[in-house]
Amino acid sequence: MTKPSVKTLAILGASGHGKVIADIAEQLGFSISFYDDAYPDKKSIEHWPVIGTFSDLLNVPSTNINVAVAIGHNNTREEKIATLAKNGYTLPALIHPSAIISKYAQIDLGSVIAANTVINAFAVIGRGCIINTSAIIEHDCKIGDFTHICPGTALAGGVCVGRSSWVGIGSKVKQLINIGDNTLIGAGSLIVKDIPSGVIAYGSPCTKVSDNS
Repeated sequence: MTKPSVKTLAILGASGHGKVIADIAEQLGFSISFYDDAYPDKKSIEHWPVIGTFSDLLNVPSTNINVAVAIGHNNTREEKIATLAKNGYTLPALIHPSAIISKYAQIDLGSVIAANTVINAFAVIGRGCIINTSAIIEHDCKIGDFTHICPGTALAGGVCVGRSSWVGIGSKVKQLINIGDNTLIGAGSLIVKDIPSGVIAYGSPCTKVSDNS
């Protein structure tokens, strides 16, 4: 893959999360444009231009542009990132300048690390993740691909969260807990026992309430 020679970022998804990504990217020196299928007649979002749809984006040579996917739905974000990567586009990890990132942490492509987050030593953040505002990811945590850790959430040391999961705003996770794939944890939960894959769970303590179909 040939990396773009210019610092231009196309953001797929012209909505609230897109604004957050644009703000981060501008502080990193990128110039911004948006693409969005949901709003085909939209010409701008705040002061940033909306250029076209996803199909239009795929017609832009991959050597001319970097891409970020600003889609909150985990499975849709995964699908779009896979298509872009297959077509040779560069999807940089975007890290807000205020974030505190250990030099021993790993962050995979296409992930977004929002303002005031902390990612500590030997934590691993997968591909296409969202680590949202003021989240804390402690040492040795592992976050699976395409998972969203919501604002103000704190994961103690050694927590593992599976692929395409969602840990709701303000949740707290005890050390060494495992949360499975495709699991949704409700806002403000206290997780003190392992949570399996494919469920919706919430509460203090957090327990399964239904399957996540």
